[in-house]
Amino acid sequence: MAEASTQVDRPSGEPGRTDIAARDPEGLGALAVEHGQPAYRARQMVAWLYGRLVRSFDEMTDLPGALRAALEDRFWLTHPEMVDIQRSSDGTRKYLWRLADGVLVESVGIPTDERLTVCFSTQAGCAMRCSFCATGRGGFVRDLLPGEMAWQVALVAQDFGLRASGAVAMGQGEPFNAYEATLGGLRLMNHPHGLGIGARHLTVSTSGVVPGIDRLAREPEQFTLAVSLHSAVQDTRDRLMPGVRRWQLPRLREALVSYAERTGRRPTLEYALIAGENDTPAEVDALVAFARGWLCHVNLIPVNPVTGAQTARPAEAKVAEVAAALRRAGVEATVRVERGADIDAACGQLTQRHRDEDV
Repeated sequence: MAEASTQVDRPSGEPGRTDIAARDPEGLGALAVEHGQPAYRARQMVAWLYGRLVRSFDEMTDLPGALRAALEDRFWLTHPEMVDIQRSSDGTRKYLWRLADGVLVESVGIPTDERLTVCFSTQAGCAMRCSFCATGRGGFVRDLLPGEMAWQVALVAQDFGLRASGAVAMGQGEPFNAYEATLGGLRLMNHPHGLGIGARHLTVSTSGVVPGIDRLAREPEQFTLAVSLHSAVQDTRDRLMPGVRRWQLPRLREALVSYAERTGRRPTLEYALIAGENDTPAEVDALVAFARGWLCHVNLIPVNPVTGAQTARPAEAKVAEVAAALRRAGVEATVRVERGADIDAACGQLTQRHRDEDV
């Protein structure tokens, strides 16, 4: 990928220029070549933009003056602006960012001891319409650019005063509906001169967009995969997740088994437990049948409260019962310890609204 195709309205007073955040490492390399520069200039640009978080091209002092002038002529460089920050009692922080064109997105910083994981958004809003998720209720706005994804992670890390040790595309949006931009963002995070996060500590979470799973299996990097399953009964899943009903469960399972065999990596199946909906004996039996016999891990998530969603958490005993059923069948299973639920920063709770607005 050379440059993300997402159209971003330019800031006022920026005629004829485009957003440097549209360029992933390959795109920055192509830019260097266009200007007759050696390939290592791309590494320097990645380091300045995402490692050092400079706010102007003039600060890139080891680039030739002519190249800096050309960058200034062709691009704007505008970091996401922190509009709001909320702090959870467990140390989690939720951030609301305003992007260069005024679009709002959220991300979450989750500290554990001296480590920091950042949950970042790949889109503003979401078109998948999952019934238990707040993000899609505001509708889809646009895909994010690779740099806008990487900057979320870098700026959260800067706020914590820690290096980001991991990042997950589990914020707003469906990552595989913005496949090229998402991979570009991950490559900026993985780049040794960018954020320097190991590929196995970078996770893409999809609602089950099968073509994206097939493509990720063929990528050279060892990025990890999580899939929102939430039911292994087709009618239930179609009702909970109408945006992915075109990829039926047998096809999804086939793609995941192929991914595991091709990469040797264990996909995670995310399963939000909803009382009376997908925690019944028939639903649990279907989940066991879906997950048994291949390399996967099931992450059980007691559903989080979302305004307007008619969902309820199952009792802790029920959650333990589902986990035990999976383990008896030889399926690796864990129960997620939710972080940031008191500030609506947990799974399914992100929106692109200010906390003072009605949701």
